[in-house]
Amino acid sequence: APMEQCSAAGPFEQWPLGRGFDRFYGFLEGETDQFHPQLVCDNHPIEPPGKAEDGYHLSEDLVDQLLRMVSDSKGVRPDRPFFAYLPFGATHAPHQAPPEYLAKYRGSFDEGWDVVRQRWFQRQIDIGVIPEGTELAPRNPGVEPWDTLPVNQQRLAVRLQEAFAAFLDHTDDQIGRLVGGLRAIGELDNTLLIVLADNGASQEGGPFGVMHEMKFFNGILETPDEAVERIDDIGGPHSHTNYPWGWAQCGNSPFKWYKQNTHEGGVHVPMVVSWPAGIEEGQRGTMRGQFVNVADIVPTIYDLLQVTPPDVFRGRTQLPVTGHSFAGVLIDAEAPASNTLQYFEMAGSRALVAGQWKAVCKHQEGADYETEPWELYNLSVDASECNDLSGSDPNKLAELVALWWSEAERHGVLPLDDRGMGSFFGARFRDHSPHPLDRRYVYRPPMSPIPGGASAATGGRSFDLTAQVTRASGEDGVLWATGTENSGISVFVQNERLIVDYNAFDKHTLLESDVDLPVGDSVLTARFRRTGGQSGIVILAVDGNEAGRADLPFYMRMISSVGPSIGYDHGSAVSDRYQAPFPFSGTLHEVEIQLLSRASVEAENALARAEMARQ
Repeated sequence: APMEQCSAAGPFEQWPLGRGFDRFYGFLEGETDQFHPQLVCDNHPIEPPGKAEDGYHLSEDLVDQLLRMVSDSKGVRPDRPFFAYLPFGATHAPHQAPPEYLAKYRGSFDEGWDVVRQRWFQRQIDIGVIPEGTELAPRNPGVEPWDTLPVNQQRLAVRLQEAFAAFLDHTDDQIGRLVGGLRAIGELDNTLLIVLADNGASQEGGPFGVMHEMKFFNGILETPDEAVERIDDIGGPHSHTNYPWGWAQCGNSPFKWYKQNTHEGGVHVPMVVSWPAGIEEGQRGTMRGQFVNVADIVPTIYDLLQVTPPDVFRGRTQLPVTGHSFAGVLIDAEAPASNTLQYFEMAGSRALVAGQWKAVCKHQEGADYETEPWELYNLSVDASECNDLSGSDPNKLAELVALWWSEAERHGVLPLDDRGMGSFFGARFRDHSPHPLDRRYVYRPPMSPIPGGASAATGGRSFDLTAQVTRASGEDGVLWATGTENSGISVFVQNERLIVDYNAFDKHTLLESDVDLPVGDSVLTARFRRTGGQSGIVILAVDGNEAGRADLPFYMRMISSVGPSIGYDHGSAVSDRYQAPFPFSGTLHEVEIQLLSRASVEAENALARAEMARQ
């Protein structure tokens, strides 16, 4: 669902139930904390059923819930088939895994990404994942030789990769639990299981990797010397990590580039298909090298089940099913690929696969789409795109580029638009949005947590927060909090004082009112002002009278992937002055947020770019 539609207010047409699913359990945004997720059940937000300190992890929860849904259905209607879609948070950042998985990988990557990448490349050739003769692509720009890195940079990079490996291993075990659960109820043999990734390894960790991924989205380059001070937190509930470019390219072996790119490193991913009752025993466990695109999955399922999709469904004419069935490839390893023409486009980067040929363009924001250079590769002999043939075969390249434009027109890709990446988050940043950038928000508890994309856009903005409360002496708690223990803002009452904790990536600015709060009715205000550049100031007021101010050394443009909660702190505690949820024990009548002057176009585009990268 669009991010601005992910709150309890809906609308719900784009939520899973609105799109045709009977049940849903999971998260709606592009990422979530694995220990403190923002969960939705069907059409309403819920709290996680467990806590990190008690062993809760989202991936385990998702499998538990799916198996329960299957049992609910099959127990009452064993004749009814089911379709389930299980989108893990793994292995999107944050990379988080249970401690025993983290311990399992200690020391596994001490040799560094050059040695490990070469080893993985050779293993891919040995087992037939890539053909003999494939070259290992050279290091991407910005990936330095491992042996030249300072010690702390190596220590940080190793620990970040360990967390990723632990996260992946843990996810694999959860898929195993799903398989075991289906086997236990007699449903495995006749269930078609398709497991695949959605893109190549992420480049959002930058050259060093990040302890706090939100630092990357705020334009802060976290140095390894800073990050290693908390190295033992990596992979646990007190971190929000992503690995560096070197390990990302290692994960994309043998290819170059990353997620967001249309080279093979961004779009070439593994897929596993299992169907014991439908795939002959002699074909099980074998590999296929034919080209398949995600658009081919739906027609393949229709083909295998001998189902003809309706032209009209619930009174609505249906769009034609794109893609090509690869059912024949499952039966016969020598069958030709059914999909011989496929376009790609991502934020202006483009590619076209036509049989053995691939044309690809790595777009630079603002460059002329008509004149920027394309590359040409023969994938049948150059699977890793190491030998650009654009200079030696310009006619073939021109043919494929023209074909790309034709396919883009046919499939509704045009016009291309990379204006500050804002088009990807258009509704969030337009004046006609239900969440415009300049407006007054009034929240009255009780309320569910509000996703960041549907809440007041306080990141990088000056704003006033005003809470109307009635309280007796000793009544305290959170009035408004957004973010997590890794980064966020909390406004709360404690020990008769109004307090703001501005948590900029574990660097806390605490401001406490210089007067006790009155009993009875009062108006409590926190004014946040961006003072230029990356700094700011916060001012407290009680019943209109200033009660303290503090400088904010860093004013966060993107605060967190976790949005605000009203009257309590959802998830992990933003402030270490209390334990979440620390609900307000007095009466909180309302919280008003007034956003001030619109940010500059440059600031809005920077925020849009950060949102795009996070997804």
